[in-house]
Amino acid sequence: MTDRAAEDVLLELLNTTPVVRGSVSDALGTPAEGRAWARGHGGTGSDEEAAHLVAVRDALQDVVRGRRDPACLGGFLHGVSRLPVIEDGGLRWVLQVPDAHRLAVELVLTWAHVEEARPGRLKPCGNPECRRFLLDRSKPNSARWCSMAECGNRMKARRHYQRAKGPQA
Repeated sequence: MTDRAAEDVLLELLNTTPVVRGSVSDALGTPAEGRAWARGHGGTGSDEEAAHLVAVRDALQDVVRGRRDPACLGGFLHGVSRLPVIEDGGLRWVLQVPDAHRLAVELVLTWAHVEEARPGRLKPCGNPECRRFLLDRSKPNSARWCSMAECGNRMKARRHYQRAKGPQA
């Protein structure tokens, strides 16, 4: 998986608990949904994997929101190693991890790579009523909303309304 593809899967995992019609929805909320999500993203689709993904997602969401220290992710990496393998004249690293934990571990490692390569670019949406996240790939690192069409317009309209209403209040 390319770095960009791995980053997209990380963002998809983080965004599995959006607010839909005023209520929090969970795309991994049932074992069947968790298994399907895992299979759709290269996992085994086992119950253990689905439960592990929920735990990793919840921890990553808290870390990105600043509610938990990144050290909380260390437990998900316990016993994980990378083995160097030379094939076809080149070196590649093979992740050594139980199959049911592989996808979750890859997502934690992707988070770590994003934080190292582009610190501060993985962030929660600037709309306090939204539970989504964004990975700001813009040059000036100025993106604030998960979606300009949804949250961006709402927030701008809300600020405009407050400015227009302000002098009359």
